[in-house]
Amino acid sequence: MSAFAGKWEKQNSQSIGNRVRDSVKNPGPLKPRLDLAVRQIQVQVAKLDSTSTKLRERDNSIFAKVVSSLQKHDTQHASVFANELAEIRKMNKMVTQAKLALEQIVLRLNTITELGDIVVTLTPAMAVIRNVKQGLVGVLPEAESEIGEISGLLSSILVDAGTVGGYSLNFEAANEDAEKILAEASAVAETRMREKFPEIPATLPSAEATSSEGTSY
Repeated sequence: MSAFAGKWEKQNSQSIGNRVRDSVKNPGPLKPRLDLAVRQIQVQVAKLDSTSTKLRERDNSIFAKVVSSLQKHDTQHASVFANELAEIRKMNKMVTQAKLALEQIVLRLNTITELGDIVVTLTPAMAVIRNVKQGLVGVLPEAESEIGEISGLLSSILVDAGTVGGYSLNFEAANEDAEKILAEASAVAETRMREKFPEIPATLPSAEATSSEGTSY
C-alpha cells in the first residue's frame, strides 16, 4: 500500500492511512500523468482533424469527377468515382467520430479533481479509446501504436488510483457510459457529414429524357 501511496503523496511524516485519505481528496502526483495523457490525446485529435481535412479535399476532387462523368454520360467512370467517393466519406465519418469521442474524453479528464473521479472517468474512457483504436486501424495504421500508448498510460493510472483508494471498477456502468459517448459522437459525425458534403449523384438523366433530347432536332 505504501508503494502506491507514494505515487500520490510526497514523502512526509504522515501515516500511511492519512496519506491514503489525503490522496482521495487530491490526485497529487498522478495529476501530471493525467495531464500527459490529455496532451497525447490532443495530439491525436489534431492529427485526426488534419486527416479529415485531407479527406474532405479528396472528396471535393472526386465529387467533381463524378459530376463530370455524368455530364459526359460516362456511366462506367461515374460509377467507379462514386464508389471511391462513398469509401472516402465512410473513412471521414469514422475519423470525425473518433475525433469527437476523443474530445469528449479530454473534457472529462480535465474535470478530474479527486481520486474517485479518476476511477469513474477513466473506466469508460478506456473503453472509448479501445473502440477508437480499432476503428482507425484501417484508416490511420500509425494511430494504433500511438493510441495504444495512451491506453497503456491511462490503464496504469486507473490501476494505481483503484488500488490506493480501494475502489472497485464497475465495468458494466462504464461500458454503458462509453456507448453513450460513442453513440453521441456517431450522431454528430453523421450530421456534420450531411451538412458539409453534397449527395452523390445517383443516376444519369433518364433514358426517356435523353431520347427526347435526341429527337428534338
